[in-house]
Amino acid sequence: MTVLCVPPLVPLIHRDLAMNEKAIAVLTGMTPFMLALFAIPGSLLIARIGARRALIAGLLLIGGAAALRGIGPSVALLLGMTFLMALGIAVIQPAFPSLVRQWLPDRVGLATATYANGLLMGEIIAAALTVPLILPLVGGHWEPALAAWSLPVLLTAAVVAVATPHVARDAGRPPARWWPDWRDPQLWLLGLIFGGASAIYWGCNAFIPDYLHATGRAGLVGPAITALNAGQIPASILIGATAARVIGRRWPFILAGALGLLALGGFLALSGSTATVICTAVFGFMAAAVLVLTLALPPLMTAEHDEHRLSAGIFTIAYTCSFLGPFVGGAVWDATGQSALAFAPVGVASALILTLALLLKLPRPQTLPS
Repeated sequence: MTVLCVPPLVPLIHRDLAMNEKAIAVLTGMTPFMLALFAIPGSLLIARIGARRALIAGLLLIGGAAALRGIGPSVALLLGMTFLMALGIAVIQPAFPSLVRQWLPDRVGLATATYANGLLMGEIIAAALTVPLILPLVGGHWEPALAAWSLPVLLTAAVVAVATPHVARDAGRPPARWWPDWRDPQLWLLGLIFGGASAIYWGCNAFIPDYLHATGRAGLVGPAITALNAGQIPASILIGATAARVIGRRWPFILAGALGLLALGGFLALSGSTATVICTAVFGFMAAAVLVLTLALPPLMTAEHDEHRLSAGIFTIAYTCSFLGPFVGGAVWDATGQSALAFAPVGVASALILTLALLLKLPRPQTLPS
């Protein structure tokens, strides 16, 4: 919520702070970059204080920094607090697979799909409600509108602190490890598969509006972006309902890659409004499916209390891809002047997901919890 409330307010921020486009790009792109940069320090924190305490600390940092963005119109304050907020998000991401295993060891698939669904709903809620609901309530000022989204974060931190138990480390257990095993080919495969889906999602968010403007279909920008984000929700619900049948299998990853290629072909070749919206919804569906399928695997592929290491490695690779994918797409568009070529990384990422899935060594289906 604290990340996706920013794009709707960019015109107001741009006006009041006279930020150039590079500064706006830093503001909106800082979170994926920070997730790549600080996922491993997040793993270290989890190893030292435990996943639950790391989650609470990260939520407090996110909520506090998000609230401080509302103090006043200052570029330095806005970027500095966004940096700290993104750091908090990077800290809590590797905690979730560990907490799934601690809290719901027999329902890993459902638990993963549930928190992924919360993540996706947070994106949609903030993007959809910031301008029509929050902004009027705070007198049309973007600073308190940003700060308002810190409230559910701080409330969540309080609920986790009160409603969940602290599990003390066994005295005889060796210290938890935190550095990812970069020699593990499965880590790289999962990171690149997840990274491909993330690059597709962020690349579509970045280039669909300008592409539709460039091709004379500016009226489809709103419906297309809405479909891209709304298309993610059915994927998380479907995987949660069929977790035992799809998690730990290769074929859902292969299907997701194929859907990405089909959606890209349809988006570029078909100009009708219905086809455009359907194809963007498919992009969102396949990206969310890969997200949930990947996040469910660390508790199933690692020893107990080791999930955060694999998760941190996956996030580091994946969010580096999510940063580089749109950057490469934009560079290709600038260099060639061909708007369709901005989506070349989307095609490459879809093909990689399909191909790399064939190399995964996943847990046997009979060993998977529901």
